[in-house]
Amino acid sequence: MEAELHHIIYALSDALDLVGVDDVAHGKRVGVMACGCAQTLGWSPAACDFMFELGMLHDIGVSSTRMHQHLVAEFDWVGSQDHTILGHDLLLGFAPLSSMALPIRYHHTLWSVLQTLPVASEVALQANLVYLVDRVDTLAAPYYASHTALFHTDSICAEIARRVGSHFAPQLVEAFMEIARTEAFWLWLEPRAVDQCLQQQLARAQPVPAHGPEIRQVADLFARIVDAKSPFTAQHSHGVARLSCLLAQCMGLDAEQCDKIEIAGLLHDLGKLRVPDEILEKPGALDAYERRVIHTHSFETFQILRSILGFEEVALWAAYHHEEPGGSGYPFHVDGLLLPLEARILRVADIFQAMVQNRPYRPGLTAAEALSFMRSLQDEGRIEAQILDVLEAQLPAAMDAACG
Repeated sequence: MEAELHHIIYALSDALDLVGVDDVAHGKRVGVMACGCAQTLGWSPAACDFMFELGMLHDIGVSSTRMHQHLVAEFDWVGSQDHTILGHDLLLGFAPLSSMALPIRYHHTLWSVLQTLPVASEVALQANLVYLVDRVDTLAAPYYASHTALFHTDSICAEIARRVGSHFAPQLVEAFMEIARTEAFWLWLEPRAVDQCLQQQLARAQPVPAHGPEIRQVADLFARIVDAKSPFTAQHSHGVARLSCLLAQCMGLDAEQCDKIEIAGLLHDLGKLRVPDEILEKPGALDAYERRVIHTHSFETFQILRSILGFEEVALWAAYHHEEPGGSGYPFHVDGLLLPLEARILRVADIFQAMVQNRPYRPGLTAAEALSFMRSLQDEGRIEAQILDVLEAQLPAAMDAACG
């Protein structure tokens, strides 16, 4: 299996932006602004490209909608460093993006504090530039929906200028003030212009192929972001991935397909990043509105993954994990029996793992209890018997895989 690293980075940015729920371009706008300021500062083309991608991924430690609300509603707050530490730890172990780890760690650190830390000057400037434009986007956010940000630039610039030397490096503020004088700087933040910037960056980027081990690593990275969203989802993606791979092996799929289905398991719930925390964490039954919201997540997963060349099969399998025999599932209402075997396996693994996993509001079911529940689903025509038979035959191993 092979993919292109830049496509993965852009897909990861799409996933992170889902956390905004109603505003899904924060990271991209930060990337556009960071790149523009870097160009004004006379940084090299490679450094400007780095700032673009750093801006897109700077909030990689944010998966909770509650945390995102702090980010967009407050200039600073107690706990603002939590997501920077998580983001640093996520990227440090992934070699292709590890150079972003330190700037992300310090992208909410005041300039006056950064000067006292043993941080290389280049890293300090990268981190502080992201901090500056990230806060600019927060100040401009109330005006994006009405397309009036251009009429509030003076007040936004004044807020930044008040913090020169304390929050932000003087040379970065100077560069920002210079570029912010132009209407074009603000107009580049509108959705159509942001999309054009992304397409231009992607078109001129040098291809960087990612192969099996790296793809597995980045899938694990995605899964850790999703599973960190809530204690209700912790370790779910990894459990589904392990169990899907086990079932695929037992059903005679070759090694490459087993690897792909494991990746699909890691990625299947990416779209849940757009589901508000209070819906995911509701201990009781969902109402009709909440069910509709939940039903969007598989399609969001599909939208993110289908943009990655080489992920075509994985995107479909992940998107179909809530489709049922007879077409009563969601979001496409395809008859589950017409789907690839890998997608059908993923559905069984997803249900079983959810049943046996401990949740904050209830203990996990025993293997026998979960199997009994799934047999009732089979009786209703909602699960394929063939796959469930394999699960039952491998029940102790399946339990180990699902629970880790």
